[in-house]
Amino acid sequence: MLMPSIFGENLLDDFFDFPFRRYSTNTASLMNTDIKDTDHGYEITMNLPGVKKEDVKAELKNGYLTISAVSGNNKDEKDDQGRYIRRERYSGSCSRSFYVGDQLTEEDIKAKFENGTLTMTIPKKEEKPAVENKKYISIEG
Repeated sequence: MLMPSIFGENLLDDFFDFPFRRYSTNTASLMNTDIKDTDHGYEITMNLPGVKKEDVKAELKNGYLTISAVSGNNKDEKDDQGRYIRRERYSGSCSRSFYVGDQLTEEDIKAKFENGTLTMTIPKKEEKPAVENKKYISIEG
């Protein structure tokens, strides 16, 4: 059944979430990630709205690429006499990890941050075939 948008997705949302939902920060689009397979590698595009470049860190450890972000938001509004009308703060952190393989180094991965979007290029590396060391048991006789 279609409901007018003034009720949100569910008519009872406002009833059961009051008063918490009204003041929550929308994090649905935080760290949304697209991964595209190209001929030479992978391209990761991650949305980080409201996050500054210096608050984003990317780390490569044990074959896992971990991207973490810290965000702080402060909305202060005062009236003419300096009294607070509304004061809201939000701070938090989040991270995502992707397995990229043990053959990659930090120098292989290229990253760019523009307008709240992190774009990373990760090359495909051919896995080195494991050298099979055959050990034979000597047979007497």
